[in-house]
Amino acid sequence: MIAKIFRITSAITLITILTACGTVSGWFKDDVYEVPPTELTEFTQAFEPSIAWSTDTGGSDDNYSSLDAWLQGDAVVAVDSEGEVNSYDANTGKRRWRVALKVPVATGVGGGEGLILVGTKKGQILALDESTGALLWKVKLTSEVLAPPKATQGIVVASTSDGRMTGLSKTDGQVLWNYQRAVPLLSLRGASAPVLAGDKVIAGYANGKLVALSIIDGKVIWEKSVAIPRGRTELDRLVDIDADPVVVNNTVYVVAYHGRVAALSLDDGTILWTRDMSSRSGLDVAINDAVYVSDDEDNVWALQDGSGDSLWRQTRLLRRKITAPVIVGENIIVGDFEGYVHWMSRQDGRFTSRVKVASAAIRSKPVVGDNLVFVTAADGTLTAFRIK
Repeated sequence: MIAKIFRITSAITLITILTACGTVSGWFKDDVYEVPPTELTEFTQAFEPSIAWSTDTGGSDDNYSSLDAWLQGDAVVAVDSEGEVNSYDANTGKRRWRVALKVPVATGVGGGEGLILVGTKKGQILALDESTGALLWKVKLTSEVLAPPKATQGIVVASTSDGRMTGLSKTDGQVLWNYQRAVPLLSLRGASAPVLAGDKVIAGYANGKLVALSIIDGKVIWEKSVAIPRGRTELDRLVDIDADPVVVNNTVYVVAYHGRVAALSLDDGTILWTRDMSSRSGLDVAINDAVYVSDDEDNVWALQDGSGDSLWRQTRLLRRKITAPVIVGENIIVGDFEGYVHWMSRQDGRFTSRVKVASAAIRSKPVVGDNLVFVTAADGTLTAFRIK
């Protein structure tokens, strides 16, 4: 029998993903019927996905960690929940180095400028040498790190669960600047990673705000509301931006929970177009073509870039807890809670292929680099597919 882990409403799903000053346990009855996930249907596969290599990176045994792999140069780097970091040759899967940091981790590694960056549940940032894994420095921040840190222009940027964005010196971890927004009493567990674009840091917050900060000093360049809290209950009023924004051609694309998909000018935050939609998984963008979104009911949408008009919607993955979509050639792919990877045509959303890569959930957005796409499952299975 399918375990009772799926929602009849979005509120039931929130039991396992909410964080707050208080507790949410006991809000719902144990005997509430929960609609099961959609069963997978058969179809004629257009092609067989080509697996380049697969390995076990350790993973996590909790229900919310998203230990995304990080692609840097010709290496792909992964971390497990106990802080063991592995670097692999992206093309062959051969391990280059391994280091056991023995720290509790809830998010994947980040990096940039020769560093591999690890954030911990205890608020530490650890910087490793990308070539050897040697620990270069570590620093303690104010609270848990729930998104991968990033580095550019000599500055490491990290976000913490208390709503703070911090700029650190790449050289020694010295704090250079701080920016903080108040965190709502109730919010989704998770945080969007800082997106570095030129001289800006783009950050989404639990109050539905999207903010552009200066990478140099952390000063606000612009700020816009992607979602506005509405409704009678605190659950209805959740408007977190947990999905990472995507920057393409000087345009920022973002989606909020109980909010909108929006396209904004990177320069000044001018809103170019919006479409009402709720998602905490995320989106991907095909330049001057379409924006692909996984909504909070696990529909996959293709929206016309420039207007937000619907091009198609794939409804046969409902309640399967899918990842954000990622563009892979003429297809998009998503992972689901049973370890399946689904390929869909970018033209009309029809299924073109499917493969099971793990027995655990895939919660991390797949990562694309050159002719490979990397998929990470919660049990640590890291699979590299060749893009045809």
